[in-house]
Amino acid sequence: MTLDDFLDMFSVLSEMAPRDLKAYYAFKIYDFNNDEFICKSDLEKTLNKLTRNELTEDEVRMVCEKVIDEADLDNDGRLSLEDFQHMIVRAPDFLR
Repeated sequence: MTLDDFLDMFSVLSEMAPRDLKAYYAFKIYDFNNDEFICKSDLEKTLNKLTRNELTEDEVRMVCEKVIDEADLDNDGRLSLEDFQHMIVRAPDFLR
């Protein structure tokens, strides 16, 4: 990681950082397999980490399906950066 990368990463934490930049870095955090999409397996990993594996497989599956159903604008079964940004506009507290 270069110094510029490091500074860019921390600049996202500023209240002054643009929403698009915050959304981009948040998207990268959730994209575990680095394929430029948030897919079901990315969501499952996120959910299991956030809940410390306290949800059943059925609960995890249900939440993942609900997120994809609500946020997937092009109905391809995964979230692009554009899908993710659209979702964040509807939930402004997400990036605070």
